[in-house]
Amino acid sequence: MSTYEHLEIDQQLALREAHSRLAREFNDTATDETIRTFLLSSYEQFIPRASFADYVPLLAERHTRQQLQALHKIEHGNEDHKPVVLFVCVHNAGRSQMALGFLSHHAGTGALGWSAGSQPADLVNPVAIEAMAERGIDISEEFPKPWTDEIVQAADVVVTMGCGDECPYFPGKTYVDWALDDPKGLGIEAVRPIRDEVEQRVLDLLRQLGVSTVS
Repeated sequence: MSTYEHLEIDQQLALREAHSRLAREFNDTATDETIRTFLLSSYEQFIPRASFADYVPLLAERHTRQQLQALHKIEHGNEDHKPVVLFVCVHNAGRSQMALGFLSHHAGTGALGWSAGSQPADLVNPVAIEAMAERGIDISEEFPKPWTDEIVQAADVVVTMGCGDECPYFPGKTYVDWALDDPKGLGIEAVRPIRDEVEQRVLDLLRQLGVSTVS
């Protein structure tokens, strides 16, 4: 059985508290061992590229929550009948984060969005954050994260953006590929047109899914 004992005391405590919160939230879906496995796996993926170790348990908790939501959907079906869209790019730092921001903004509670990367960066692109802030959408609390089997399998639509053969593929999923320029290394003037194209594609996708926009 995997445990938290090998970690520093403060990290153990933070992960145990996160575990308790997740256990209460997903008591009908996940065992303690499943939660612990997801938490430790997430923690071990984030800690090597973290600037501040104190934040890693929180990121691990957020990523684990997403995985447990996906697991619940796989095991219990789409109980609320809301489409789930997964946006995947290489670094999960620009295009996919902007797409997630626009989906959450325009769909409200009518759809659920996730994002992931094949090679997650350390931080969300600050120019993408700035570009989205110009539209009144705050993505500064988001963080690059890897895709997992559970998250891909639970998605109704997987939107890929430039990750090529590294993009996850599962038979039976609906895949859409968006050819968009990568905002990495670009200034705000160059990122604005990419942002606007991402928004239009998200709006088109919501119409195709029959999701009413709220903004």
